[in-house]
Amino acid sequence: MLKEWVKEEKPDDEVLAERLEKARAELAVRQMMIKEKKLPVLVIMDGWGAAGKGSVLGRVIKNLDPRFFKCETLTAPTDEEKRKPFLYRYFVRIPKEGAISFFDGSWMGEVTSMFLHEEISEKEYKSHLTSIKRFERQLNDNGYLVVKLFFHIDEKTQKKRLVELEKNENTSWRVSKKDKWQNKHYDKCLDVYDEYIETTNQFVAPWYFIDAVSKKWSELQMTEILIDSIDTALANAQTHQKAPMLQNTFSMKKMPKLSEVNLDKTIKEEDYKKELDKLQERLSELHNEIYHKKIPVIIAYEGWDAAGKGGNIKRVAAALDPRGYEVHPIASPEPAEKARHYLWRFWNRLPKDGHIAIFDRTWYGRVMVERLEGFCSENDWQRAYNEINEFEKELADWNAVIIKFWVHIDKDTQLARFTDRQNTPEKQWKITDEDWRNREKWDQYEEAVDEMLEKTSTKFAPWHILESNDKHYARIKALKIIIKAIEDKLKELK
Repeated sequence: MLKEWVKEEKPDDEVLAERLEKARAELAVRQMMIKEKKLPVLVIMDGWGAAGKGSVLGRVIKNLDPRFFKCETLTAPTDEEKRKPFLYRYFVRIPKEGAISFFDGSWMGEVTSMFLHEEISEKEYKSHLTSIKRFERQLNDNGYLVVKLFFHIDEKTQKKRLVELEKNENTSWRVSKKDKWQNKHYDKCLDVYDEYIETTNQFVAPWYFIDAVSKKWSELQMTEILIDSIDTALANAQTHQKAPMLQNTFSMKKMPKLSEVNLDKTIKEEDYKKELDKLQERLSELHNEIYHKKIPVIIAYEGWDAAGKGGNIKRVAAALDPRGYEVHPIASPEPAEKARHYLWRFWNRLPKDGHIAIFDRTWYGRVMVERLEGFCSENDWQRAYNEINEFEKELADWNAVIIKFWVHIDKDTQLARFTDRQNTPEKQWKITDEDWRNREKWDQYEEAVDEMLEKTSTKFAPWHILESNDKHYARIKALKIIIKAIEDKLKELK
């Protein structure tokens, strides 16, 4: 694509000035429309070193309201960011609704640089490209406008600009070793960039090329592309276009329906105490191992109200070094979280490698409470099964251990526990009116859970059902599953 690109003829100075004045005013109007319509806009600026991205960005934002945009300069990832999944540092920076984020540099620059410098294999590179395409599509499907700009200059122009920048002591710092290497290997870089752009050029997130021959011409191209893209996105939002349902491409583990699960499983009190001590000791040992091997562990708990999630989590956490884990109780999203992609708040809570994150309620709220309470559209929750599988695939490709529990009880057991909580003063904080309302929708929730288990129990992140009429039995089973999953990962990485 890049090699075959035919540049638009640069207008003469008078025409350029007229178009630029008009475009600047129109973009300022579009910014207020974005705010009013709550459209989040992500602008990706990539391209050759010395193509002038930074200076052009400075010109574009000069006419915008600074309260409603943010600029991010994304160079090489920090040591802290390297301890998270590849897409982490980008996902956590996505804009909130009604705002624009400008990324000077992006996942394109990072992944092509790693590939060009042979820091990753071709297989890893292609895996990253798949992740990037999913990421961009997910943003679009969840109402984001993604505008991708590549600033293009030829080899001679780049070399001339680098020399001029180096001559001036005030600008020499802007010339990096990477820029020089890129110019020296221009044709090799061009081949990789061309293939990357061809592979990631999607209808939902197309590439646009900027002829970076001059600052004003670059600014005009960028501004007019932004105006056209915003107009299209706002028009599509008005017609309520639904994102398409994608076919599942992941291997699944067959799960029983909840009605088929035998809840009569129990454990004797003396056996419970012995097993608990033994398993907690083993998990403590494994916690040290995963820390040294830099293996992240994510434990996700879902289940019926009063099923015993809290007590189960407490027994797992008791075995862990408090410096190496965190428990995340997930409630209704805060305003800043509601204003972004629904997975954003979970990307923000991922552990560093070698650490453990325990989620008390999870991203599966999208296909349960949000589905049943009407907090999202039918298209949103139906699409979420695939989006969640893709999210967990990113975690699996990061070598994370992913353990998902559904803590299961029957309706009579729940009623007995609700009644006990209501009648016991020190337990009354555990019971709310919402718990009773949810109980009235038991059958609807059971149907939703069955569908969730069927559509999201992948081979890399399977569900485990904990029979919790006997809480002690469920705690022992959970510890055994966690221990086995970690041991299996350690064997796999030997």
